[in-house]
Amino acid sequence: MIMPSTPLAERMRPFTLEEYIGQNHLLAEGASLRRALDAGVLPSIILWGPPGVGKTTLAQIIANKLKRPLSTLSAISSGVKDVRDVIQRAESGGMFKQEGTILFIDEIHRFSKSQQDSLLGAVEKGVVTLIGATTENPSFEVISALLSRCQVYTLESHGKDELQLILNRAISKDEWLKTKNIVLEETNALFAISGGDSRKLLSVFELVVGAQEKEDQVIVTDELVTNIAQQNIARYDKDGEQHYDIVSAFIKSIRGSDADAGIYWLARMIEGGEDPKFIARRLIILAAEDIGVANPTALILANNCFQAVTTIGWPESRIILAQCVVYLATSPKGNASYMAIGKAQEEVRKSGNLPVPLPLRNAPTKLMKELGYGKDYLYSHNFPGNFVQQEFMPDGLENSQFFKAGSNSREIEIEKYIQERWGDKYK
Repeated sequence: MIMPSTPLAERMRPFTLEEYIGQNHLLAEGASLRRALDAGVLPSIILWGPPGVGKTTLAQIIANKLKRPLSTLSAISSGVKDVRDVIQRAESGGMFKQEGTILFIDEIHRFSKSQQDSLLGAVEKGVVTLIGATTENPSFEVISALLSRCQVYTLESHGKDELQLILNRAISKDEWLKTKNIVLEETNALFAISGGDSRKLLSVFELVVGAQEKEDQVIVTDELVTNIAQQNIARYDKDGEQHYDIVSAFIKSIRGSDADAGIYWLARMIEGGEDPKFIARRLIILAAEDIGVANPTALILANNCFQAVTTIGWPESRIILAQCVVYLATSPKGNASYMAIGKAQEEVRKSGNLPVPLPLRNAPTKLMKELGYGKDYLYSHNFPGNFVQQEFMPDGLENSQFFKAGSNSREIEIEKYIQERWGDKYK
């Protein structure tokens, strides 16, 4: 049987919730979105998650389940006119004369403010029910007026068990794959390359099987998958699925203080048509996570970079981004603040909501004062050097230390400052 021209990921697209794999936190019996769908209720929603987790598929399944007409637009190739055409057809009943038109907009984060504004009236009046799909944080990329009219659902990358189910389903259900004698000897490389993206998983798997077309038996090993994937990376990446791999290389190059590599990966993203704001946001995160208090100016510069590229846009933004990349790459590095908040959150999850010590509580009423709120609190400015030792931690965490300096001189200086004032607590 000849290898089909339609990609395996498209051939295996599910059509019902029962066939859909993943997102159990939303779609399992009793979960929030599942309850709404079972009740036949659908507000306007934003589906936020990484590539290949089923956003488009879920929109189609929702329309099928609710038996409502679906109109699909891509924010990359559509504009205000396209949006208005859909709204006008919905208002006039042109879509099979049915009410409750669902408008699915893929990559809604690529819509400009004016394009998003054109949706507001129809969404608010219920002329259309919006389902927007985005890989970007909607808090940044969707205007507040539209966001307030939508329920945001976060979709998660597929785990190993889900990827295995998707793979098994393809092998047992796809007509072409069923003609092959496939032995899944190893799957680690397949799962690692997919990165939780089911579309990439199936694309690479189809590539591997197709490369062994003349073999009587296809034995899938990690070595086979790695070799074929590396030789044919462009074939399964033609729709931009390498996006997150390049971003990862970009961040790791800057973290590793290689300005030239940082500039190279920046150029790859620019030539690939990446949104400059997306790049600038990643630089802000890097400045806080990988530089932090080692050089506090890095965060200020990265934030200013974001503001500048938001104002300027392409092509001049490339200069601003390049300046920021070189500065961050050559800056001292330190992740003590990043590690500190991680340790603190881990402690909170472990110890729960410990009560705030009475001296630290606010006491706006007489009753609260009588109960001891704020009693024995020591006002730091009343003491020499504007400092006095007192307990700020909840009971049970009195000697907890979350900030720990790395090898950066600024972090060491901060830890020395802490030890000079609080050293007795940690002995």
